[in-house]
Amino acid sequence: MKALFIQHDHAGHTGAVGRRFAHHGFEIDEFLIVPEAQFFDPNVRVTFPDLNDYDVIIPLGAPWGAWDDACIGNWLSDEVRVIGDAVRAGKPVLGICFGAQVIARALGGDVSPAPVSEIGWTYIRSLEPQLVSNGPWFQFHYDRFTVPSGARTIAESPAAPQAFVVGKTLGRDLEKGKTTLPVILLLRGASPWERSEVLQIIHRRDGAALLERLRRSGCLDEAKATAQSLVESAKSALDVVPEGPARELLRELADEAVRRQA
Repeated sequence: MKALFIQHDHAGHTGAVGRRFAHHGFEIDEFLIVPEAQFFDPNVRVTFPDLNDYDVIIPLGAPWGAWDDACIGNWLSDEVRVIGDAVRAGKPVLGICFGAQVIARALGGDVSPAPVSEIGWTYIRSLEPQLVSNGPWFQFHYDRFTVPSGARTIAESPAAPQAFVVGKTLGRDLEKGKTTLPVILLLRGASPWERSEVLQIIHRRDGAALLERLRRSGCLDEAKATAQSLVESAKSALDVVPEGPARELLRELADEAVRRQA
């Protein structure tokens, strides 16, 4: 599986997100738009790679706004077009910060300077906690977007929408009670024909068929074992916390992460 990270400037590293994708077996490609030498003159022209060569696209953040055609329009208009085409074609896209603005604009939403900036650790209101928590999340932006028609808001703040999903973009692959890790394991071990069949099941959102395939493959058990191993590591880290109700509560919460069904 291949993941393409779109880096808009030289400081936009893949970071922890890239490491997690690599951890789950993805081959990582990075596409840099504005090199360091052009940072103060960012209206460069680029040719985007063929997004059909990738299984998932991750457009990252940027120091500019996805509304500023005068500053970065030479490449921004192309990115809006290719990202919009990818989402409409059912390609999984995870837009982070500026990347989310690009998705919103590509699908008909508005992107503009925000009347109030959001900088620092910020709590948000999650509408779907199974997809995104209330935080706090570290934010640094001066812009906002409107959620495009047909998309679903999953988090918001008094300043602006914080996250949304549309099609397969985030968290739409599985129904309640089914996690992402089993599907990653299933695709990793599948033949090209089997992988195509699984992706078709996901695309038509046939949760029952997908769950049955996961059970037969053993990926559910493997995912649970992986989660249990991580939980045990987390519980071991609690040894530095003094014995008491707080420590026991944290241990119970860790166990619940594996036991829960949704």
